Amino acid sequence: MNAYVPSMQVENALPYPFGFDPASTAVVVIDMQNDFCAPGGFGQRLGNDIAAVRAIIPTISRVLDAARSAGLLIIHTREGHLPDLSDCPPSKQERSRRQGAGIGDAGPMGRILIRGEPGHEIIPELTPIPGEPVVDKPGKGAFYQTNFHDILIEYGIESLILCGVTTHVCVHTTLREANDRGYRCLVLEDATAAFDPDDHAAAIHMVRQQGGIFGWTSASISLIHTLRK
Repeated sequence: MNAYVPSMQVENALPYPFGFDPASTAVVVIDMQNDFCAPGGFGQRLGNDIAAVRAIIPTISRVLDAARSAGLLIIHTREGHLPDLSDCPPSKQERSRRQGAGIGDAGPMGRILIRGEPGHEIIPELTPIPGEPVVDKPGKGAFYQTNFHDILIEYGIESLILCGVTTHVCVHTTLREANDRGYRCLVLEDATAAFDPDDHAAAIHMVRQQGGIFGWTSASISLIHTLRK
């Protein structure tokens, strides 16, 4: 078995440098939607402080600028359900209603977490540009009941750079699914966030413990400097 010899390397990644090839790497922007990141959305209606998830918006924007300039594939995901809720497990809807913001219920930006509603849309600051795939997913992970894996295969993707929300839920679920499928994954520490900073810190630690059991982490500036060399 030949050792992987990448053309680029994020030297300051943990637990050791992250090597990748731009032509086979995708930046995945996870669930930066109004329902999670905008005032009055699903996340805030559950009683969360959305300051942390909003704070990463400029960082993700800078990552996207650098990645687009370097020719990396950009993929966006959105969590949400069909209007008839046929793809929403009753247990998921029940839990959301017990927390005070039922999936499918009326909210300030239309029905909560329903495809086609304003709350389901990606926030204006990070609107995808033409040609960037947008994956609509009914679950936490990007692989479940979606064409995400088909897109990765079509573009010959081997490495993923993950950013978005929330670190311990949708980001981590996608990371774990990708890890099991053999993808090399880098999680950007300051371009991911959770409503609770303790959840974020724990999730980041889990990625790189035991020699990188799920992958690598780094600050976004380290990646940007690498892409601009």
